[in-house]
Amino acid sequence: MGMVTFVDETTSGERRDSWGLEIAEERLALREVIRRRVFQEVAEYHASGDEVFRGLVQPTDAERLLNGYRMRTPRRIDAERQCGLALAAFERNGFVVLVGDRQVEELDDEVDLPLGTEVVFLKLVPLVGG
Repeated sequence: MGMVTFVDETTSGERRDSWGLEIAEERLALREVIRRRVFQEVAEYHASGDEVFRGLVQPTDAERLLNGYRMRTPRRIDAERQCGLALAAFERNGFVVLVGDRQVEELDDEVDLPLGTEVVFLKLVPLVGG
């Protein structure tokens, strides 16, 4: 079993603390990597009792904060729904994924996950002005 490190960055240079997830497989489709990440985030949110969700994408009916998202009405997050939001965000270029030194372009692309792999989720920041 190997540890994969997830890192969130933005195009404006912001970089959040990284965190690790044990993944037994050495190759997975990007879709599955995202699914496992999102399910772990939701599980940690439910276990923590914290009011701020720190995840890849904003849950429905939540407000954006500097360090995550706060639910307008306290509730449990549905991991399947949250995963669907994340996959849809990837498909509409809300973020790109870099594994090692390459960008993964399709959800069904297989990625190598040797021990110590860093997976960067680069969130794209919309340009302001015109």
